[in-house]
Amino acid sequence: MERPDEMKIKTLKGTTTVGLRTKDGVVLAADRRASAGFYVAHKNVRKVLYVTDKLAVTTAGSVADIQFLYNVLSNVYRYNSLIGRPTTIKAMSTYVANILSSSKYFPYVVQFLIGGYDDAPKLYNLDYLGDMTEEKFVATGSGSPVAIGLLEDEYSEEMELDQAVDLARRAITSAIKRDSFTGTSVIVAKLYKDGHQEFEFPVKKA
Repeated sequence: MERPDEMKIKTLKGTTTVGLRTKDGVVLAADRRASAGFYVAHKNVRKVLYVTDKLAVTTAGSVADIQFLYNVLSNVYRYNSLIGRPTTIKAMSTYVANILSSSKYFPYVVQFLIGGYDDAPKLYNLDYLGDMTEEKFVATGSGSPVAIGLLEDEYSEEMELDQAVDLARRAITSAIKRDSFTGTSVIVAKLYKDGHQEFEFPVKKA
């Protein structure tokens, strides 16, 4: 018999998210299916959330925990902006990592990719225990074994942002075709010096 906390950690993997850092910006991507075990709970969930025009987060895990931590992140950024304190992407990522680490014995069941552009493109991967790593490219979730193979083969730091958008789209699409917990369509956010653009790509399963 599994304990409730073991079951919750398994639920964390029911999605696919991808992050890519290039010389000009960061690309974040995710599918839109929300699963609860083997049940498709929703077909059009937003898993790329914006803190600012140049800072975004991909989300996976418990919806309540995601909403709470996203609100904390947004409020901290707004407060720092009001008092004129510069807030870097690394500082925001570290703040969330500290929250996750301090509660690891009763964890928030989340997996975040935090990325964007401040003085340069930045991309961080955070797990539910508060481990934080800076990445050039990363894939998380149940479809990540499929997505990471494509990223390993084709990623380059010198690639153009539009090439990174296409690679992220194809990585999530591959996961959708092979992983039952990933589905519906692909959301891709391109974050760069002047702001961001967002794209959605429909996918038909084979």
